[in-house]
Amino acid sequence: MSETPAGKTGVLLVNLGSPASPKTGDVRRFLREFLGDPRVVNLPRPLWWLILNLFVLPFRPRKSAHAYQSIWTEQGSPLIVFSQQLTEKLKARHGGPSLTIDCAMRYGKPALRDKLRDLKKQGVDEIVILPLYPQYSSTTTASIFDIVADEFVDWRHMPGLRFISDFHQHPAYIAAVAASVQQHWQQNGQAQLLVMSFHDLPAKLTEWGDPYYYQCQASARLIAEQLGLAETQWKLVFQSRFGRAEWLKPYCVEVLEELPKQGIRQIDMICPGFSVDCLETLEEIAIANRELFLEAGGESYRYIPCLNDSDAHVELMLELIRTAR
Repeated sequence: MSETPAGKTGVLLVNLGSPASPKTGDVRRFLREFLGDPRVVNLPRPLWWLILNLFVLPFRPRKSAHAYQSIWTEQGSPLIVFSQQLTEKLKARHGGPSLTIDCAMRYGKPALRDKLRDLKKQGVDEIVILPLYPQYSSTTTASIFDIVADEFVDWRHMPGLRFISDFHQHPAYIAAVAASVQQHWQQNGQAQLLVMSFHDLPAKLTEWGDPYYYQCQASARLIAEQLGLAETQWKLVFQSRFGRAEWLKPYCVEVLEELPKQGIRQIDMICPGFSVDCLETLEEIAIANRELFLEAGGESYRYIPCLNDSDAHVELMLELIRTAR
């Protein structure tokens, strides 16, 4: 048996996850795991258990399954396909005997726990966890750390750990997003307004110390500055609100309904908080919200894809890994 190379590092790119298929049963299983995470829903557990099992899981999976069916590919879920393609490109260009690279999902498969155990079997000296969330949130990034910490409890020999909490203002991230917008404009022309949409969160989390809201603002401002946009040429919004509580504002759907009344009928949409395209970008933003904007009087609505497995995204991941090692 060959000896493990000295200084071997294992890297895991970690994303949220996806149902195994767009069938209602698989969507229900995924939502049960996702919405059952205390980090995701901050309600007393007994109360949320009743809501989840009596009012959410009996009804929401069918609606969500229909949405997944509209964006599902022959290869599977776009979120998992793009995450794996990004990982494979990074591995092909920069992996080797001393650097093993893989990807995992917080919910569903490939499971984060399983991938951590794979690295343990390989005898890595250090593990780098890179959540594919540019902005930190207790509902996403911290939930990944929970699994890592819980898994490490039973390890007798713990390797070194580097956990990348966020990269919301990393120059390579800002440059990559801005470059994708510029490329779109070169090919299609520039719309009246660039709308930057981030996933929404309950407003209460900001009061409790979650920095997500401020990091979204910082990212949007830096992207706008990189593009040389005036304040009137871009706008930040939040999407995917769930429930009746107050969430971060402005709400995407409300802004899209109002823009045509203000004379803004041509917009470009980007989602800088998503590393790869998924249900929220491909179905909600690119399809449903486009219809909403056009019905409200808009004339042109163009969605600019996430970084996905682009070369710029691969190099960004490499730079983050280098910084963490």
